[in-house]
Amino acid sequence: MSSATGGTVRTGVTTSAAPLTANPPGQRTVLGRDAPLRLASGATIGPFNVAWQTYGTLDATRSNAILVCHALTGDQFAAEPHPVTGRPGWWDLAIGPGRPIDTDRYFVICANVLGGCMGTTGPREIDPAIGEPYGLTFPVITIGDMVAAQKLLIDALGIERLFCVLGGSMGAMQVLEWAARYPERVFAACAIAGAARHSAQNIAFHEVGRQAIMADPDWCAGEYFRHGKRPARGLAVARMAAHITYLSDRALHRKFGRSLQDRQAVTFGFDADFQVESYLRHQGSTFVERFDANSYLYITRAMDYFDLAQDRGDGVLANAFKASPVRFCVVSFTSDWLFPTVESRTIVHALNAAAAAVSFVEIETDAGHDAFLLDEPEFFRVLSGFLGGAAELAGIARRTVA
Repeated sequence: MSSATGGTVRTGVTTSAAPLTANPPGQRTVLGRDAPLRLASGATIGPFNVAWQTYGTLDATRSNAILVCHALTGDQFAAEPHPVTGRPGWWDLAIGPGRPIDTDRYFVICANVLGGCMGTTGPREIDPAIGEPYGLTFPVITIGDMVAAQKLLIDALGIERLFCVLGGSMGAMQVLEWAARYPERVFAACAIAGAARHSAQNIAFHEVGRQAIMADPDWCAGEYFRHGKRPARGLAVARMAAHITYLSDRALHRKFGRSLQDRQAVTFGFDADFQVESYLRHQGSTFVERFDANSYLYITRAMDYFDLAQDRGDGVLANAFKASPVRFCVVSFTSDWLFPTVESRTIVHALNAAAAAVSFVEIETDAGHDAFLLDEPEFFRVLSGFLGGAAELAGIARRTVA
């Protein structure tokens, strides 16, 4: 996940970014004290931290809570300035008073996923058994493990049922896992630009990114923290490759075409002659400021392993939603080639086969996969309409705001 909106372009990739924030501001809850969380791999973890942020006010009946699930490179700072970069929250356009996810009506929770690097326990956090970062001793996690950790957080907050779980990309995978695994805890679910399993093409893109990180000499077999290093070059290249998949050919052409960067003619060398090259280098440089390389390995692997039909439906996707009381909305974008509309239709067909309540919308846009992060009026109308209709059914009243 990434924003495709502008930003200053640079001609090189930063390789000596400042250390990541060890203790980002915001809420942090310790979970798994009494009983460690058992992971899909068979390993256990606990106690562990989950870092989270909220927006809006929880009503007296605790019935208006929306869990927003972030994508691969997102975190809990969805609708506020990021503590590392200072940039607006990754979904600042969608979350807030009067916005599609209206914080005058809903209480929004966003938690950094298990394996993340912004306060939730992951490979860069300290392993209490040895007093050093976990590194590659951290257990491999799945989307299901992420959701199980989120469920413990929701329990700790005293919320019996979420009004809605929603998210895009990897966030959509979490939404589907929530609906299949804890249907009695979810009133509505909105899966945006996602899929019920990761495709071979997407696994391949992730493998390219992982190999770029592991080929960086500063990766040090995952123990770069012991050597005071960071594999910034490899992580930047991984980000650059992934970022291309978030856009569409038409969007790249419209934004950059073959325009040159700060020059009148090509240099006949390997500097960033073209604006699109400079833009990708900028994306790589800024990414390493806020993300951990080992977390990138773990989270991409979790996405690769996701297969809801196998995990929850004995090989049949419809079985994962059998007798589901959840109200679903599935959204795709016409130019998204990372998670194309056919993946969303597969989900919808399975929900129909399970006789679940589902609405489906394909949004016309040339913005590509990242469209759900951008100012897409039709998408915002769909999101606002679905939430508003579900809120009426759930009896969630509009608050009177002075």
